[in-house]
Amino acid sequence: MRTFLVALCHSGIALAEVRELSTDRPDQTESPYSVPKGMFQLEMDFGTLTRDTDGNVVTETINLAPFNLKYGLGEHTDLQFVFDNWSQETQRIGRTKIVTQGMGDLTVRLKQNLWGNDSGSTALAVMPFVTVPLNASDLGRDQAEAGLIVPFGWNLPNGFYLGLMTEWDWLNDENGGHKNAWFNTITLGADITSKLACYAEFTATVFDNGDPWQGTVDGGLTYALKDNVQLDLGCNFGITRSAPDFQPFVGITLRY
Repeated sequence: MRTFLVALCHSGIALAEVRELSTDRPDQTESPYSVPKGMFQLEMDFGTLTRDTDGNVVTETINLAPFNLKYGLGEHTDLQFVFDNWSQETQRIGRTKIVTQGMGDLTVRLKQNLWGNDSGSTALAVMPFVTVPLNASDLGRDQAEAGLIVPFGWNLPNGFYLGLMTEWDWLNDENGGHKNAWFNTITLGADITSKLACYAEFTATVFDNGDPWQGTVDGGLTYALKDNVQLDLGCNFGITRSAPDFQPFVGITLRY
């Protein structure tokens, strides 16, 4: 989501114009805009709750403070460290309850903006990534996974924003092998006021091994508390049996 252009100031004098704040949250559609060179950006959920029903099995997962820490390596490149942090999974099968908790895994991403970082109404980026299993708990992965994200953004008239994304994932499967997944999204954002914005989103994930496709419809709000501080909240709703039932979240973005 995009907010307004800001300037770094000292004693009332503008020192440098900074690219407007753009975040990879709260929607699932990543931003094509990179973090300015030499700046850090922290994007974090205060917490998320995911509920999934599969027949008579109900799984609820609480994730506390997962975050994405970014650093601007160049004018059009940033490096990102995404950490799942602490989770607790509760699985209920009839009267039986199984609780698993622990730390998650680390994903390293490199975003390269191809055009539109500082001018024009459209922007495109590529973002390869690799997920490294930390073996910190039973909730993490056993082997590394990787993929490539291609996000596109279009600033429309009258405060509207269109985001499109396609993503290829190379994932571990249940049989010790691998499968490919294609994750595609479309999101439409709109400014309500100079600080408050909203979005609606549709996502679809398809697999090459015959697993059923997963679809969600998402929505949420963002609020620019300060020039480099943004609050958000929202919820993702599954529209297919294979997708989680719902996933509410509350988060924050800080740039410095």
